[in-house]
Amino acid sequence: MNILYIGAGFVGACSAAVSANSGHRTLVFDIDKNKIDRLGSGDRDTVESCLFEDGLGDLLVRHKELIRFTTDYKEVEEFLDTCDAVFMCLPTPEIGETGESDLSFYVKAAEQLAAALGKRNNGTQEKYLVIVNKSTVPVNMVDRTQEILDAHGVENVGVVSNPEFLVEGKAIQGSLKPDRVVVGAYTEKDFLVMRAVYQRFYDSPSVEYIEVNPKEAAAGKLLANFALFNKLALCFDVIGRTCEAFTDVQFEAVRKILTTDPRIGNWGMYDSLYAGGSCFIKDARSLSHQLQTIGMDATLVSETYLANKRQLETFIGRAKKDAGFDWAGKTVAILGVAFKRDTNDIRNSPAIDVVNFCMEQGVRHIHLFDPAAKPMMQNLFPENQQLRYVDSEVAALVGADVVVVATDWPQFRGLADVFLAGKAHPLLMDGRRMLQHRYGDLQKSGFSIIAVGSPFLKAAKAAKASEAFEA
Repeated sequence: MNILYIGAGFVGACSAAVSANSGHRTLVFDIDKNKIDRLGSGDRDTVESCLFEDGLGDLLVRHKELIRFTTDYKEVEEFLDTCDAVFMCLPTPEIGETGESDLSFYVKAAEQLAAALGKRNNGTQEKYLVIVNKSTVPVNMVDRTQEILDAHGVENVGVVSNPEFLVEGKAIQGSLKPDRVVVGAYTEKDFLVMRAVYQRFYDSPSVEYIEVNPKEAAAGKLLANFALFNKLALCFDVIGRTCEAFTDVQFEAVRKILTTDPRIGNWGMYDSLYAGGSCFIKDARSLSHQLQTIGMDATLVSETYLANKRQLETFIGRAKKDAGFDWAGKTVAILGVAFKRDTNDIRNSPAIDVVNFCMEQGVRHIHLFDPAAKPMMQNLFPENQQLRYVDSEVAALVGADVVVVATDWPQFRGLADVFLAGKAHPLLMDGRRMLQHRYGDLQKSGFSIIAVGSPFLKAAKAAKASEAFEA
């Protein structure tokens, strides 16, 4: 089949790579020339410098004969003559903190596409194709997409919803071996096209292939993300907070009790300083906005968002509340700026709020380290006299008065030995419980620890906090 992707972000690039892997001739369009050049470079390292997704570079290199990246819309117009499906993979960010989705990118792309579709096949529009909403959009977006097509006199097309349920950092693995594929369409003709697109999964006994209508598919995406977000917020705001409130109640022990109940399960049962990323926050607020707009109550949805926001504020505030720490004039080491491990995505990363807080408090220096997301963070916070990027977690610790672990990169688990070997005793703020297996050793050696899911762990002996950490 011939498949067009509009948008080369995380969703578009990964989905297009899997389409090429399925044997489809694939064209990917985006207006970002730098991104398009890197994704189409044919070099794995260059691809990963753009989108750090395990396996993406390998797929794009392996199937470079089947996939092409372009910024030239003339190529798109020519491709439409033989195209079978157009996947819309545009960003739909939240407008401020209103919950309303900014659909300007989507609408602009849809308008441009509709104008081109009306001219295909020398104006006869004889080739049938489907427009597939891959972006996370409002439940009623299928109607608006159809209105745009109708306004441009587009004929012989169907509008389909095919939401993605990928996990960043495991997007390629999840695309090649999905647990489910959800296709929303109104006609059997559209379902037939999508079955051909996803033939390898439609015929697979291990994949749940679900066919519903487009609005059900869009609602299912929003509700799935809310359910997951709600579980994280429950863990942070209730389970973790309970463990913080009582001595001799270890989070990992309580977690084991809960997760061995199959009704509860273990997904999301990890305490953290914040649930970031591009989906959960935006989609929960979008769901709340859509429900309230039509007069429905959305209290629980809104409270989930507030619980997550409260978690980060509470964590940062514990430095002063529990340890009496004054941030002014101090040196802060922030370990991890990606919103989670195995990605270079910093959207809604807790590190962003931590950096902004530190600047507001007048800290002297901020040392930032992340093994993958440094370039993305530099676009947001350029290096200056106050803020410096370093090349290792150990380098970040030099001179630090407080160390904030903000991302769950596995390599951070080994830092306890580095701390114990040094002379200084900075305040340790573990926002991911990466050092929980060594809290006792660290506390005995003079470190005070603030960790999500634990009461304040005050140093067992006096420490010379004024001594600088040495490399």
